[in-house]
Amino acid sequence: MVSDDTVTGPLNEATYMDNDVSGAVPLPSTNELALERNRLAYDRTMMAWVRTATSLISFGFTIYKFFEYVNQSGQTAPQRRIGPREYGMLMIITGVIVLAIATFEHFRAMRQIRKMTGRRIYSIATIPAALISVLGLVALIAVWLRF
Repeated sequence: MVSDDTVTGPLNEATYMDNDVSGAVPLPSTNELALERNRLAYDRTMMAWVRTATSLISFGFTIYKFFEYVNQSGQTAPQRRIGPREYGMLMIITGVIVLAIATFEHFRAMRQIRKMTGRRIYSIATIPAALISVLGLVALIAVWLRF
């Protein structure tokens, strides 16, 4: 049994406006909804890259600090071409570069959507990307200067 206030069938602008709801706002067009879904997909992709870069940066710093602690406890580490410090720096650099490339691609996609809509579109996903980039650079400097 369906109540009288339930809308049955596909919801489109015509059926929405025919219901005579006071203060009704017309539904966005399918193109506007598709652009919004694309923008949200770009934001989710950017946040996935931020998560990946954060993992690389923090894991690289952790490797460096762990082996620094092991070396201070009196155990001698074998001499290798790439030691824990170099490997940690490599992971931190990789995280920062990956994040820079992802941020560039995100800006390019937002610019493309902006050209299609003519509206200024802001993405909040760039804020954590900037913060993690700064964190990565601080971690890289700390490992490089052996803090």
